[in-house]
Amino acid sequence: MSIPGATNIDHVAYTVPDLDQAVAFFTNILGADLIYREGPIHDPHGDRMTQQLNVHPTASCRIAMLRLGPVTNLELFQYEAPGQRRLLPANSDWGGHHLAFHVTDIEAAAHYLSRQPGVRLLGSPRTVDDGPIAGNRWVYFLTPWGMQMELVQASPALPYESTTRARRYGPAPAWHDCVNAVRTTDSPEAHHA
Repeated sequence: MSIPGATNIDHVAYTVPDLDQAVAFFTNILGADLIYREGPIHDPHGDRMTQQLNVHPTASCRIAMLRLGPVTNLELFQYEAPGQRRLLPANSDWGGHHLAFHVTDIEAAAHYLSRQPGVRLLGSPRTVDDGPIAGNRWVYFLTPWGMQMELVQASPALPYESTTRARRYGPAPAWHDCVNAVRTTDSPEAHHA
């Protein structure tokens, strides 16, 4: 069973403390393309924000949509709202999260990130020794505002593949090698920041 008519994940979304900082980080450091910006969005005299977004009725937000590689759209929100919690969840908290990037050379990617202002690697790349993804390499890192992310370098053959026909997606073609192979937005605001 699945959602009727479902074809793919459209986007993932995160709320960030400073939209301009986050857009600059994703475009200038991680290679995303900015598709559009929107907002402020608010409903000062109604309850649309609560009914449609599950936030305080007087909340206001600005949004940016970015493209990360061939298959991932990333929506970033910056909210202003009464009673707003301004702490990022730990991975172990309910709502904890991270965004993982597949790379072909984890050592080179980790070295690159370690030289970026405000980025903090959480250790050095590790290899998974056993289990369904034995052979994969990984390392977590934090963005300048503290959002958790991960680098992953996949092993060419993984143990779980012998037990199921299902497969994880990837690796995909290099991000900018596939720009012309997928639908893009040709609007005036669609540009690489």
